[in-house]
Amino acid sequence: MIINEYRVINNCTEEEYQVAQLYATALASKENTGGGEGVEVIKNEPYEKENEKGQYTYKIFRLASRVPAIVKAVAPAGALDLYEEAWNAYPYCKTVLKNGYMKDHFSIVYETLHVNGSRGEIENALKISKEGKNVIIIDIANDKVSPKDYKKEEDPKLYHSEKTGRGPLTDPEWQKSVEPVMTCYKLVYIEFKWFGIQGKVESFLAKTVQTLFTKFHRQLFCWTDKWYGMTIQDIRDLEAQTKEELNAKRNEGDVPVNSLDDM
Repeated sequence: MIINEYRVINNCTEEEYQVAQLYATALASKENTGGGEGVEVIKNEPYEKENEKGQYTYKIFRLASRVPAIVKAVAPAGALDLYEEAWNAYPYCKTVLKNGYMKDHFSIVYETLHVNGSRGEIENALKISKEGKNVIIIDIANDKVSPKDYKKEEDPKLYHSEKTGRGPLTDPEWQKSVEPVMTCYKLVYIEFKWFGIQGKVESFLAKTVQTLFTKFHRQLFCWTDKWYGMTIQDIRDLEAQTKEELNAKRNEGDVPVNSLDDM
């Protein structure tokens, strides 16, 4: 098992991030859907348990073309779908990803705490043992992205928000001075129990998770003028519309090209 704590510093408030994250998730889902693959939203509804309440989602990711080649070589057809359950009790969220074929032999579990005014300085924000945990600070402006993922319009070093005046993030130490600011503390557990390839696949998945977090938060910042000023009700309306669009897109067009088949 690999345990990583990712810290993502963002140029927005914690309250703004709640809307921004949901907006960016809806748009990213549409980007990755088409040609028989993509995201299927099964449930998106309020939940309440004990002293916690929030929004529960259950999604299926049909992304067979984007799993490692080494896994595709040994897994039967149709066994590569991922099932995601998420409990969003903002500012705390928990997400569990599993696979029906591998059952308890594969999981990616991450817990996120969103902290207003933080610049990534809080140690052990999610309060677990530090033993065996790697801390990775993601810099959305300066961390390298692959050429296939780079888009000029999604480059925080170039983007300027007309509505808020934020950006571009050209200062190499922007994380220390930018206002407003908040940090996502993401504790990620990655487990792939398959004899002979466990270490290689877990390392690949950890690299992929970091790439996805980096790309997602670059988009989130560069889409500021799209989500800024939206309410949670606006987001719920957008999610309902997106669900219908995803159902249509999965059955038409080509498979999205941003494959993860690097092994």
